[in-house]
Amino acid sequence: MTVFANYDKIIERISLNQLWDFPGGVHPPQQKTLSNQSSIEYLQVEKTYYVPVKQHIGIEGKLLVCEGDKVLKGQALTTSEAPFSVPVHAPTSGAVTKITNHVSAHPSGIPELSVIIDADGQDTWIELDPVPDYAKTSKSELIERICDAGISGMGGAGFPTHIKTNNSKPLEFLIINGIECEPYISSDDRLMREHAWQIRQGIDILVHILQPKQVIVAVEDNKPEALETMSIACQQKINYQVVSVPTKYPAGGEKQLIQVLTSREVPANGLPIDVGCIMYNVATCYAIADAIVEGKPLIERVVTLTGEGFKSPKNVWARLGTPIQSLLTYGDYDQSQQSSPRFIMGGPMMGFTVTSMLTPIVKISNCILVPADNELPHPEDERACIRCSACSDVCPASLLPQQLFWYSKAKELEKAEEYNLFDCIECGACAYVCPSEIPLVHYYRQAKADIRNQKEEKEKSDKAKIRFEARKARLLKEKEQREEKHRLAAEARKASLSTDGGGTKDKIAAALARAKAKKEALAKQEALAEKEALAKQEALAKQAPHIADLAESEKTKAVSVSEVSTEVVASQTAQGASPAKDSPEDDAAANEETKEL
Repeated sequence: MTVFANYDKIIERISLNQLWDFPGGVHPPQQKTLSNQSSIEYLQVEKTYYVPVKQHIGIEGKLLVCEGDKVLKGQALTTSEAPFSVPVHAPTSGAVTKITNHVSAHPSGIPELSVIIDADGQDTWIELDPVPDYAKTSKSELIERICDAGISGMGGAGFPTHIKTNNSKPLEFLIINGIECEPYISSDDRLMREHAWQIRQGIDILVHILQPKQVIVAVEDNKPEALETMSIACQQKINYQVVSVPTKYPAGGEKQLIQVLTSREVPANGLPIDVGCIMYNVATCYAIADAIVEGKPLIERVVTLTGEGFKSPKNVWARLGTPIQSLLTYGDYDQSQQSSPRFIMGGPMMGFTVTSMLTPIVKISNCILVPADNELPHPEDERACIRCSACSDVCPASLLPQQLFWYSKAKELEKAEEYNLFDCIECGACAYVCPSEIPLVHYYRQAKADIRNQKEEKEKSDKAKIRFEARKARLLKEKEQREEKHRLAAEARKASLSTDGGGTKDKIAAALARAKAKKEALAKQEALAEKEALAKQEALAKQAPHIADLAESEKTKAVSVSEVSTEVVASQTAQGASPAKDSPEDDAAANEETKEL
C-alpha cells in the first residue's frame, strides 16, 4: 500500500530525531514542577468507595453483586458480555451497601449507576492468577485476560484496550504515548520515572500480541528524567526507539502524535490502524503488565494533585471510586487560596469543574487541579466574536472553529457536521486564545451530544419501522396462506364432485330433500295443533251461556237456605233456648231439614 511506502524514511528521520510537525497548537505555561518533584505516594484505605459501573467508551457490564454482598479486593463487580464492555472491580474488601445512581465524573455530573462499598479495613485480595509465561500463551487468551482485568485507555479516551489489541491488520508502528502535554499534570511523568521497567513489560506483551515492525516510545522534551529512564529500560531492544518530542500542546493527541512521528494523517472517520499505527498510553502499558505478570485487575491509577490551592501538591496512587474530598484532604487543600471553591478534574485545557465533592476517581481521571484565585482566570461572561481568526490559527485539526461555533450555537447541526465537527478533539486550544472568552469547546460538546441523541432517536425510529413493516408483511403472508388453503380446499371439493360421477351430487340432493320433507312435516303438525286449539276455544264459547244460568241457580239456592236458618235461630231464641251451643243431635236434625229444603 502506498501509505506505508515511506517506512524506511520514517525510521531514518526518527533515528536522527528529525520529526515532523502538526498544524496549530499553543504553548501554555507548563506548571509541572508543582507536583513532579516527589515520588508517588499511596493513600490509606478509605471508609467508602463509589465505583461507577461504566468507566469507558461503550456499554456497561452486567452486575455480579447485590446489596449486602461481601467482596474482596480485586473481585469483579460486573462482567463484560458485549464486545465494547469491560468489567469494574472492588478497590478493597468490604460490603456492598448500595447499588444506586451516584454523581458521575462528567461535566454534567449526571448520576450514573454505581456500586457503593464500605471497606472492612482488611484490604484482602482475591486469589491472583498471573500468567507464568506470556510468550508461551496464545494471543486470544492474553486479550481475554486484558479484558477481564477491566483495562481501558487511561490517557483520557477510555477506549476498551482489548478491542484495540484484537487487531488483524498489518501493523508497522506501535506508538507508546508518554507525551502528557496538558499543563500541570505529571502523573505519567512520575510513572515513567519510577516504573519504567513495568511499562517495558507491558510493551513487550503488546509486541507479542500485535507483532509490529517498530516500537516508538514518545516523550516530550520537558520530561528529561522520564526520557532517560525509558531509554535505559528499552535499550536492549533493537526495534524499540525512545524519541524526544518538542513540547507543544496538544502534541499528545493521537492523530497529532502520529503526524509528528510518521507524517501520516489519520483520515476523517478513520483509525490509526488505517495508516499502519496503533497507540497506547504509558499508564495503559503499566496496567497490562499488572494484569498479565501479576494477575491484578485495574483498581487504581496515578492521580496528580496540583494547583496553588494545595499546600502539598503531589502524585498519589488513588483507587478507583475514591471521592475527591479524600484527595483534597490528602493534598492539604488550603481553602484560604480560593474565594469560591473551584475543583477541576483534569487539566486546565480539557478538564471540567466537578459538581460534587463525592465525585469519584475513574479510570480516565489523571488530575485534580485546585487553582488559587489569581492562578487561573475565572470564566468571564462571553462577548461577541470579533472574527479575529485566532482560533483557526491554533486548531491542530485544521478546522474552522468560528463557523463551528456559529452553527453549534444556532443548533444548525447538519451544517456543523458538514464542517467536520466530529474531527474536533476538544483540546481547548481555540478557547485558550479567544479574546472574547467564548467557551468554544462547550458549544462543540453540546452540539455533538445533540447530534448523537438525534441519531439514537432515528435509529430507534428506523428499528420500529422495520419491526412494523416485518409484522405487516407477516400478517399479509398469513392471510395469503389462508386464502390459498381455502382455494385449494374448494378445488379439491370440485375435483371430488367431478371424479365420483355425480354420486356426491345425488347424496347432497337426497339430504336436502330429506331436510325439506322434515320441515314440511313439522309445518303440518304445527297447523293441526293450531286447528285443534281453535276448535276447543269455539266449544267453550258455545257452553258459556248454560254455565252462566247454572251458576245463577246455585246462587239463589244458597240465599234461600240462609234465610231459613235465620228464621229457625230466631224462633229458638224466643222460646228460651240458647243458640250459642247446640247438641250433636240438633246439628244433625238441622242438616236433615236443610237437605229436605
